[in-house]
Amino acid sequence: MKYAIPIMILACVAHSLTVQAEPDRTRPNIILIMVDDMGYSDIGCYGGEVNTPNINQLAASGLRFKQFYNTAKCHTTRAELLTGNYAYSIGDNNLEHGATFAEVLRAVGYRTIIAGKWHQQPLPTTRGFDRYYGLADGCCNFFNPGLMARDGEGPPGRKGKTRVRRWAIEDKVIMGYTNPDRNFYTTDAFTSYAIDRLEEYRGEDKPFLLYLPYTAPHYPLHAWPDDIAKYRGKYRIGWDAIRKQRFERMKELGIIGPNHVLSTRAARAWDTLTEEQQDAEDLKMAVYAAMIDRVDQNLGRLFSKVKELDEWDNTLILFLTDNGACPEQPNTTPEIPPGPVESYRTVSVEWANASNTPYRKFKSTDYEGGTRTPFIAHWPGVIESGMTDQVGHIIDISATFRDITGATYPKTVNGKKTKPPVGKSLLPVFHGEQRQPHREIFWHFNKANAVRQGNLKAVRQAKAAWELYDLKADPSEVNNLAKTLPEKTSELAAKWEAWRKECQKRPQN
Repeated sequence: MKYAIPIMILACVAHSLTVQAEPDRTRPNIILIMVDDMGYSDIGCYGGEVNTPNINQLAASGLRFKQFYNTAKCHTTRAELLTGNYAYSIGDNNLEHGATFAEVLRAVGYRTIIAGKWHQQPLPTTRGFDRYYGLADGCCNFFNPGLMARDGEGPPGRKGKTRVRRWAIEDKVIMGYTNPDRNFYTTDAFTSYAIDRLEEYRGEDKPFLLYLPYTAPHYPLHAWPDDIAKYRGKYRIGWDAIRKQRFERMKELGIIGPNHVLSTRAARAWDTLTEEQQDAEDLKMAVYAAMIDRVDQNLGRLFSKVKELDEWDNTLILFLTDNGACPEQPNTTPEIPPGPVESYRTVSVEWANASNTPYRKFKSTDYEGGTRTPFIAHWPGVIESGMTDQVGHIIDISATFRDITGATYPKTVNGKKTKPPVGKSLLPVFHGEQRQPHREIFWHFNKANAVRQGNLKAVRQAKAAWELYDLKADPSEVNNLAKTLPEKTSELAAKWEAWRKECQKRPQN
């Protein structure tokens, strides 16, 4: 008996220490990672052959969404991701009637950091971010975003002779940023900046929000020679074979189901190309794969840093892409192969089609190949490993952050009234619960329009007639039901038109 009290005391102390060591689940660190122009099936955990062990491990111990959506275009995705509202509802280029998740989370005590692509008119440092380093524009040369050639190099490949890309360091804009270091590469530089900021704020009594929007693998095709060498020759089997291989792996993984089929090939059959053409196409895809590989390598560096800081168990990590793979062809240096600083090249339409296996079309269209993104959510102790068929959209991410932290959406930002956000929290899905889905989800960019209601999706491109697809029976969108169900098609088209008019309304100050 004489040992009973001390043992009880020790047990209580041990319990107290355990409780104190538990992470504060209402104030997790948040890392939001977004890649640029990457297809649905490129990374290994979604069926691709690109070596992505760090992303794969994140997926293996996290939650993979099979039906998660972006806007099919760079700047509108960023507007909706940041504000939790539709881009054209709040100002797609200036966010004037929306609040960013950085503004929302900084108000409840978060340290807010961004490294990478911004693609909005106001700088991040004016919209809730404490620190910023990166491309405040759409795309740039990965080795040299500026205009001037460095010693020993040719002039950097560019999209247009008169186009100067906007870069920013904190609140300073640099038009034509040339880093003097010949080892500079944007993917590496963004990660290093992020790691440096995490180290700078080590021990700070604040959770951190790190937004890491990489520019890779958006064109131009630039990668380090050693990374390219890993993939050179692996794509000589061609895009038709790659699509079939990915399709089978995706079925084995459970990413797609029995109702999926391979959509029609975008353009040329591989066996119609000459050997010289096939070799050139292999190089394009090898560089593209190398760019994704490099992102994964850098995420390994970042994750190691978070673990070193003993923050891994209290960090929510989200990974996605801003739109489907890109078919655009601004090849301004046809005489220079893809890879080095002097080149400015893109993947072919057919490789973009393969990246979006098994779906139709690409970036800038509202078919599934343009709008569906891999989405991984990882949060130790909260999210169990697995996959979900529940439908999500990037407008839901801000709502999720608010739900977790108890933050509120401000009614005004910089003297402008905000429009109420329309996203719905993903936290119930993270907890393994069924959430109430959106009644409809809408898309619009330029001439691309779509609306999804339940499993039915109406879509049109340019001023063509509306099409209708049942995404449960026909997720690859190969069977147009518009003539079979004309009333439903008209109903969804009318809903889209009404939504578009509503988006054009602005709150009055």
